[in-house]
Amino acid sequence: MSTVYKILLCDVLNPITDKKAKLTRQAAIVLKSSKAGFKIHKIGPSNKIVAAFPGATIVDRTGQMALPGFFDMHFHWVQDDVRLMPKDSLLEWLSKYTWPYEMKFKSRKYSKEKAKKFSKELLSVGTLGGAVYASIHGHTVDDALENFTGNYIAGNVLMTMNSPKGLSQTREQALKLIESLSAKWGKAYAMTPRFAPTTHPDVMKAGAWLAKKRGSFIQTHLSESKDEINYVLGLYKDHQGFENIPTYTDIYKKCGMLGKKTIMGHGIHLSADELATLSKTGTVIAHCPTSNAPVKDKGLGSGLFNFKKIEKAGVRWALGSDIGGGPFLSMFDVMQSFVTQNKKAKLTGATYTKALYRATKAGAEVLGVHKKMGCLDEGMLANLILVDSPKGKNAEEALVQLHKPFHKKREDYLNLVNETYYAGESVYSKI
Repeated sequence: MSTVYKILLCDVLNPITDKKAKLTRQAAIVLKSSKAGFKIHKIGPSNKIVAAFPGATIVDRTGQMALPGFFDMHFHWVQDDVRLMPKDSLLEWLSKYTWPYEMKFKSRKYSKEKAKKFSKELLSVGTLGGAVYASIHGHTVDDALENFTGNYIAGNVLMTMNSPKGLSQTREQALKLIESLSAKWGKAYAMTPRFAPTTHPDVMKAGAWLAKKRGSFIQTHLSESKDEINYVLGLYKDHQGFENIPTYTDIYKKCGMLGKKTIMGHGIHLSADELATLSKTGTVIAHCPTSNAPVKDKGLGSGLFNFKKIEKAGVRWALGSDIGGGPFLSMFDVMQSFVTQNKKAKLTGATYTKALYRATKAGAEVLGVHKKMGCLDEGMLANLILVDSPKGKNAEEALVQLHKPFHKKREDYLNLVNETYYAGESVYSKI
């Protein structure tokens, strides 16, 4: 196969670390064909690069700025239609809106149609990877992984106790699904108890053992709200072997669920001992600022995620939208919420540069694909998005200007991406 080159003319903003990103104006991104798709071969000044590749196809996107495709590390694709429903409390929102809606996904036809629609939504906001929660129905995992363009892990929620009739499984049904789906999808499967109150501990223990045997991921929710924590600990006092369990985290630890391939959604209200446990086991937290935000800001009002405390404890974390607890699918909205909430709380260090890193490279690192994607370094797959290039003499200033017009009309973040590329091919465009 002969080598093919494409050159994308645009500005480039590339995340490097929590504190550093590189902005290159009037750049050329040279894309080189490979078996895996187009990879980034070189990035440099357009006036020098173009002349060095005389046979390359030129894609002129002058006036646009390229950023890496996003990784959304916690979202429920089967909750898209309830994301703007009233959210006075987490448990009430689940029982009144979320669970009745998820029951609709029992229909394979309904699930397939929704998956195709949702896959287009993901591309339109520039999301090309992440961690997905499906419903209890096994086919909702298949529909997600078969339709979503990018690098995702997905799991069916396990609900074997304290669940509504239309969203309940027996232990045997739950374990059978874990067995079949982990065998089918391997590392792309995520063993997914909805959370400790809805999943028998013996199911979590057996499922975690099987997931680790297959190399699959594990994901669930942890300490999202104080009411949730009290509810969980109250329930588990009546479970044999858990009567004196000290913390929410210890329930998952006792079930063998913690580890480097485990992602805990939220993790807001955690003690020092719990953070030490998460750090020691390498467990990840998916932070969802738009979902945790005050009710007046369309969130569930769960509280502020103290990222400084998390980092001091040595716990890994990345950003997620938590659709439908979060109101909008755009990771730009998630980044904005992260910066704004911490600014109001007078916590320094919550920059847009940090938010971009946690919405791209950090997610790729969690999924173990950071050597292939997550940033715009040479050798990476050309997974990128294009937006109207903002002003600014450095990366942080450019990101501030990019977000500024949408502070008061957050739904417009959904229209910010002009084009999305996966492996160097345009998979969404309004240019």
